[in-house]
Amino acid sequence: MLVLTRKIGETIIINDNIRVQVVAIEGTKVRLGIVAPPEVRVDRQEVHERKRRELGLPAPAPTPTES
Repeated sequence: MLVLTRKIGETIIINDNIRVQVVAIEGTKVRLGIVAPPEVRVDRQEVHERKRRELGLPAPAPTPTES
């Protein structure tokens, strides 16, 4: 896992075509703005997991940092 420190207004770039910008920080919450091509689905984890369950797909294997 890559861990970065960013300030409000700063951006990270993923694969030249995905931009993640820190929009706001309020207490323990960070608001992110994400710009990605239409073919790249961007969901919160709980929404992603619900969609997989609804489609009857198995849960993905945990990443090394999750085990």
